[in-house]
Amino acid sequence: MTEAGQTKTAVVTGASTGIGEATVRALAADGWKVFAVARRAGRLEELGTETGAVPFAADITSDDDVAALLSAVVEAGGADTLINIAGGARGADTIGNAQTEDWDWMYQVNVLGTLKLTRAFLPMLRAHGEGTVLNLTSTAGLTAYEGGGGYNAAKFGQHAMTGALRLEEAENNIRVIEVAPGLVHTEEFALNRLGDADAAAKVYAGVEKPLTPEDVADVVKYAVSLPHHINLDEIIIRPVAQAATHKLIRKG
Repeated sequence: MTEAGQTKTAVVTGASTGIGEATVRALAADGWKVFAVARRAGRLEELGTETGAVPFAADITSDDDVAALLSAVVEAGGADTLINIAGGARGADTIGNAQTEDWDWMYQVNVLGTLKLTRAFLPMLRAHGEGTVLNLTSTAGLTAYEGGGGYNAAKFGQHAMTGALRLEEAENNIRVIEVAPGLVHTEEFALNRLGDADAAAKVYAGVEKPLTPEDVADVVKYAVSLPHHINLDEIIIRPVAQAATHKLIRKG
């Protein structure tokens, strides 16, 4: 849904898989120019060939990579929308058994990576006059649960940062949107978190129709495609089977 005679341009991180990849596909199919950003260059090249998106391999936690991405987007004419999807979880330990390296990784990717991208692109978005930042957080950033302390802390941090950004940038006419999904069945999230295919499969076992990456991407596309004066501040999206973080219906 792009405005007549105007091509909207988005930078989408986490684009090599899952919700990020689905978001690139959804926006590109709707006429957006999209910069697809992730670490895995090969997957990005394939995505670019299939969708027309501009692939850019970068680690969002690297200052040099972020600077190079910004330079490339400026050279290509700029962007009006930044969609921070890159993130993830590692481990399901209790706080008493927490692995420092897991917590450090989650903070680096979910919080500091989002910070670095947003800080770098804010001048461009301000200059555009109708900029948008969308942060994909999680219901884990709204409700804590046992074994989720590290991921909760990182996503609570990202959630708080998003709220502060909305307050700070309203005077610059920057729209700040948060999309917080619950259970989404993606290719890699649970596997990366738990490190075992059987354990990952149990996360979704018996759940009828968990969310798909495409479900979330449709919501993201809708939110950033609305007329700019409409700000969907915070969108919580869950499957019907997940009535709350602690209440998940499993059958069979």
